[in-house]
Amino acid sequence: MALDKKPFNQIIGKLVVTKEGKRIGLVKDITFETRTGELIQLVVKDPTPYTKNLNLEHTKDKEVLVPYNAIIAIGDFVVVGEEDLV
Repeated sequence: MALDKKPFNQIIGKLVVTKEGKRIGLVKDITFETRTGELIQLVVKDPTPYTKNLNLEHTKDKEVLVPYNAIIAIGDFVVVGEEDLV
């Protein structure tokens, strides 16, 4: 599923939630493949305790990495499918 393109600065700072409404944290950054521009992951700061239940990668600074393919929608929040996170 293709998402509408959003400027980088409209995604930074947004709250990441599951489609069930569980909070994940705030978007700090986005990682991407420099050759193709393909988005790889959202870097999420201030992860909630709920993220400990999910099998997500972490940065050395304890930020959570959410795979880009888990994103369902971007609006007031970044909505992710929990089934794509485990």
